[in-house]
Order: sequence, then C-alpha cells, then structure tokens
Amino acid sequence: MNDATAPTPDGLAQLQEIFFGAAPYTGVGKALGFRAVEFDVGRAVFEGHPDERVYNPIGSVHGGYAATMLDSAVGCAVHSRLAASQGYTTLELKIAYHRALTRESGPVRAEGTVVSLGRRAAFAEGRLTDAQGRLCASATSTLLVFDR
Repeated sequence: MNDATAPTPDGLAQLQEIFFGAAPYTGVGKALGFRAVEFDVGRAVFEGHPDERVYNPIGSVHGGYAATMLDSAVGCAVHSRLAASQGYTTLELKIAYHRALTRESGPVRAEGTVVSLGRRAAFAEGRLTDAQGRLCASATSTLLVFDR
C-alpha cells in the first residue's frame, strides 16, 4: 500500500507518532520544561522538572505551569480515544491547587484520564503529583469533539 492509500492512524497512533516519531513535537513542553512520557487508550502522562524559569514573583512555580501540564494530559487522553477523522478542543478547564511547586518538587507527573466520551463532548480529569507522589494539583475538563 502506498502512502496515498494508507489508512489515517487513530488518535492513539497519532499521539505516538507526534511525540515519539522521527521528528518529535516539543512545542510548549520544551518552553516550559516538560515532555510526554506515556500514552494508552484514554490515558496520557507528561513529566516535567520545574525550575526558576517558571517561577512567579513570590518564589514558587507559576500556576500556569501546572495548568498547562494538566491541560496537555487531559487533552491527549481524549485524543487517544478519537477516530482518525476527529479532533477536539478544550471548552473548560478547572484547576485546583493542593500544594505549591518549587524546583525541589520535581520531577512532577501530570496524568490525564477520560471520564466519558460522547459524540460531541468528552470529560476528563487529571492529577499532577510531585516526586514523592503527593497531589499538587488536579483538573477537570470538558472538551468539544468534532469531525475534521
């Protein structure tokens, strides 16, 4: 089969190629110091090492760092369940901060899982833990699913 007739990979296969393929995507993860480490159907994991580059003026990691990691994890968890012809976008992301992050917190892990997936909407949740496994932030997300 030539490339023109090859089937388009499903969401999980797309994630594997995007993050672990020949030319891995780095994007926002490179800028903020985190990367994809694991994908499975309905699950995505990112890991990061926060440092002073992502600190806020009061000397701890900016909340946007945890929010970005969690948004990536829950969004990719949903993407892993989609058909090749589908896409998604975040409609709502709610973050709860449980523990401050500092450079001593790392490595930190953001794990996203799909709660439910319908024709037009998906719901996912995420947990960000520090190197000792302590919960630092959690998230719930509503995502719009659409045909491309």
